[in-house]
Amino acid sequence: MYKTLSTGSRCGLKPMCRWICAGLLVFVFGFTGLSFAESAEGGAEILSGQTVVAEEGEEHLPPMAVVLFSIGPVPVTNSMVSSWLAASVLIAVAVRFRRQVRAGHHTLLTGTIEALVIFLHGFLADILGKKLAEKTFWLLGSFFIFILCSNWLGLFPGIGSVGWGHETEHMFKVTRPLFRGVNADLNTTLAMGALFFLFWFIWAWKSNGPVGIVKHIFAPKGDMKGVMYFVMAVVFVAVGFLEVFSIIIRPFSLALRLYGNIFAGEVMLETMLHKIPALGWLLPVPFYLMEVLVGLIQALVFTLLSAVFVMLICSHEEAEEH
Repeated sequence: MYKTLSTGSRCGLKPMCRWICAGLLVFVFGFTGLSFAESAEGGAEILSGQTVVAEEGEEHLPPMAVVLFSIGPVPVTNSMVSSWLAASVLIAVAVRFRRQVRAGHHTLLTGTIEALVIFLHGFLADILGKKLAEKTFWLLGSFFIFILCSNWLGLFPGIGSVGWGHETEHMFKVTRPLFRGVNADLNTTLAMGALFFLFWFIWAWKSNGPVGIVKHIFAPKGDMKGVMYFVMAVVFVAVGFLEVFSIIIRPFSLALRLYGNIFAGEVMLETMLHKIPALGWLLPVPFYLMEVLVGLIQALVFTLLSAVFVMLICSHEEAEEH
């Protein structure tokens, strides 16, 4: 079994090194692009607002991440700290995997990662085709791994419950958590959506060229002649403007879908934890199990939609091969 996995995943071992680069690129992009949702001055206002809300007894997760400190003009939030923790875990696992493979040691870790690489590569190849999947696998696979790791990391004890706060009548209340679910912050999901849009544009440019992109969006499709061609040309131009609008909002739809689902899940867990204090140890358990599944599904949905968006603009490559 290990021999089969090792042989079948050689095409995925090289992208494993790229996963680290892609992950670091996501974090650097999110770090420098924090102004998507808040500024350094706005972060201080949000922080004070969150503290007031917590002191008034609000149990729900605040919509904005708490600013812990600033590096120059850039505020560092608790969700960014969680993303660095997720990055460290992924990089450590990747380094460990590489060393074991080079040493020829087949362990449960190497087998699991190789099986995951084979699954992701096959999944994307079924959507994009083999050639396009090999070109985009390093980024789309990184998205899946990072989102899945971040979602499951947010379910660990201590995420949201370790930090600064004050004593209350019943327990210690954390008002400034050190960690927050990575994808429960709109900054992170917007950074990944913008990063995907950047590489989508690069792949579309390389695949079609500037003229090809315009033709793909606005040119009439099908074999039409005579008056019908000019009539359909007007229709396709109108549809092309709708397609341009659709392309522009794609990164936002990816970001908002992921953020909304993960943020709603964390709010639900927080509510179940404090709804009946005497049963706070039991009520969240089934919802934790559900969130494990939701974290996997959301990682898969983000990767699937990204692959479909790439396929729609670059699919002619596979058609020419056939």
